[in-house]
Amino acid sequence: QVQLVESGGGLVQPGGSLRLSCACVVSGSTFSIYDMGWYRQAPGKQRELVARIRKYGYTDYDDSVKGRFTVSRDNAKSTVYLQMKSLKPEDTAVYYCKVENIDSWGQGTQVTVSS
Repeated sequence: QVQLVESGGGLVQPGGSLRLSCACVVSGSTFSIYDMGWYRQAPGKQRELVARIRKYGYTDYDDSVKGRFTVSRDNAKSTVYLQMKSLKPEDTAVYYCKVENIDSWGQGTQVTVSS
């Protein structure tokens, strides 16, 4: 069983920054062995992968956020982060974290980029 709690979203002006956090608990297992992903879903659109961090720390990003977003993890805290800079209106969405290869989602956190 997986528990995911995302936080850190909010309303920010274009060009601003936010840092999202996701606390993760996998029953009977340890956070550090899992690849983690950040996804987002904008109104009327499909959920899409934004960034992924592998268990060994390797990262990859969707082209739309490369150079602006940074994913990181703290295994001691069982938490994954998404630092978002130079935010654009098109980044507006509900952001979710996910344990890769486990079909379970948290409640997400809303990010709204607007002036």
